[in-house]
Amino acid sequence: MTEVNPLRRIRVAADRAGQSVGPSSEQDQTSALTSALIGAGRGDEEAFSRVYDLTSPMVHGVVLKVVRDPAMAEEVTQEVYLELWRIAPRFQLDRGSARGWIATMAHRRAVDLVRSEQSRRRRDEREGERADRPFDHVVEDVVDRLDRSKLDRSLARLSETQREAVTLAYYGGKTYREVGVLLDIPEGTAKTRIRDGLIKLRDDFGVST
Repeated sequence: MTEVNPLRRIRVAADRAGQSVGPSSEQDQTSALTSALIGAGRGDEEAFSRVYDLTSPMVHGVVLKVVRDPAMAEEVTQEVYLELWRIAPRFQLDRGSARGWIATMAHRRAVDLVRSEQSRRRRDEREGERADRPFDHVVEDVVDRLDRSKLDRSLARLSETQREAVTLAYYGGKTYREVGVLLDIPEGTAKTRIRDGLIKLRDDFGVST
């Protein structure tokens, strides 16, 4: 891939946001995003800008749901696009939609950075306190880490189709109908994939209905 500065493309796209009209329908947007992502994977800066135009609201929404802080969400969103520029050549259309792939990547990136920040804060707290903590607090920290780790493993055990549907619905905030349109599947199929994925997650965590 040609050496370019993806930050420059992000800034250009952000500056021109709202100045141009994108594809008129969600199906057109899906097709346009797929083409743009493939172009970005070949080193096309303009294609990368189109990817940003078409996905930045979704990516920011996914990240904000994880980090819960608007300022941090802006920072993590930029990190997502830096990573996206680097790994765009890995996108494979036959393994899922472009939007689902980007949403999954954004969620993973946000979770990674939140964990890193939490680890840093815990280290700072431990260094500052230098005192034994009550046993129940230690157990609480361990359980918290195990739960997040188990969620990641559980998501990884879902099928590719279930994972991207669940990601779009619960991290991308999409309705069943919107998930169906984005993945080019019937609404009933989208609902089934999401339901089956959530059942597997529930079973992994041992939650009874």
